[in-house]
Amino acid sequence: MTKIKMAAAIHKSLTQTVQANNQYFKQCPSCKEVWQTQQKFLDDHNLEIIGYQVNFNNLELGLFLFNHATCRTTLSITAKSFRNLYSGPVFTVRKTFGEECPEYCLKKSVLDPCPVHCECAYVREIIQIIRNREKVPV
Repeated sequence: MTKIKMAAAIHKSLTQTVQANNQYFKQCPSCKEVWQTQQKFLDDHNLEIIGYQVNFNNLELGLFLFNHATCRTTLSITAKSFRNLYSGPVFTVRKTFGEECPEYCLKKSVLDPCPVHCECAYVREIIQIIRNREKVPV
């Protein structure tokens, strides 16, 4: 089993557990801090998006990586968990490895928006929404 498939399987299992219990948006795997909602998660000053691991087979299963300063761990959440933040165009043609492609999706720590009208570009737009979001003051 590849690392991507293993990560997707683990996340799917965790997501199903959370959905079954319908109790919270995310829990830190290290310190067990719980964020009840997406809003509370995104407003947390102790969280910072630091990467994205693409899943070319299913873009919504790609993983956003966040550093949790409280316990110094990295947690992952599927792109699907933040799909509701984006209402712009979603292109249907993948241009990965094409002449125009800057290959940002292949570089986990590159969080820049993609200038190409590619199927993958909407995920990079979600990253921009998360990065540029005003956090609620503490």
